[in-house]
Amino acid sequence: MSVWLDKIKWNDDGLVPVIIQESGSGHVLMHAWMNRESLELTNTTSKATFWSRSRQSLWVKGESSGHYQTIEKIQLDCDYDTLLITVKQEGGIACHTGRHHCFFMTLEDENWQTNEEILKNPDDIYK
Repeated sequence: MSVWLDKIKWNDDGLVPVIIQESGSGHVLMHAWMNRESLELTNTTSKATFWSRSRQSLWVKGESSGHYQTIEKIQLDCDYDTLLITVKQEGGIACHTGRHHCFFMTLEDENWQTNEEILKNPDDIYK
C-alpha cells in the first residue's frame, strides 16, 4: 500500500482534480481527474494516466493519439486536494480538439473567443 496516497483529500467520488502543466514553457495544458489507481500508475509508469468520469475507466493520455505526457514532477497543493503535474508533452498536442492546450477560449466582451489554432485535425489524430 502506498502511504503517500493517504495524504491526498479525495472527493466523495474518490477523485482528485489534476492540473497538467508543460515543463519548460509553464503552459497549463489541461485539467483532468485521477483516482488512487491512476495516480499510482502515473507515478510508477511516468505516463499520465487519468480517470474518465464519463466512461468510468482509466485512460492513458496519448494512448490513442500518440501524444503522451511524460511525468517530470507531481505536486500536491497546500489543502491536499489538488495536484499539479509537470509533463513533457509529446507531439505538441494536449487537447482532443487538436490544439496545443485545452484552454483556447478567452472571454472578451461577454463572448467566448477561440484564440488558439488547431494544429492537427482531430479526425486525423483519432483514426
